[in-house]
Amino acid sequence: MRMLFHVKIPHETFNAAVRDGSAGKKLKAILDDLKPEAVYFTEYDGRRGAIMIVNVDEPSQVPKFAEPWFLQFNADCHFHIVMGPEDLAKAGLEALGKKWA
Repeated sequence: MRMLFHVKIPHETFNAAVRDGSAGKKLKAILDDLKPEAVYFTEYDGRRGAIMIVNVDEPSQVPKFAEPWFLQFNADCHFHIVMGPEDLAKAGLEALGKKWA
């Protein structure tokens, strides 16, 4: 299933990696391993962040995505199930509306 994966990176940890020259290498290694469908780097609540779209086939895969960020950058990780328009079309909204109206 497609997940929006949001990573918030603490200043201290990332600043140290920038200063010692390892930030780019660590980011590349993580992204090469995770192979996100899309990735964007941004600010979130004043902290460095990344927003990715990843495919998670089963819950046991969540550590594969989160642990590199936890271990390399002491980051906070959040997952949200997302749907494209084609997924929403399959949701059966009309039947749900009849059932719950």
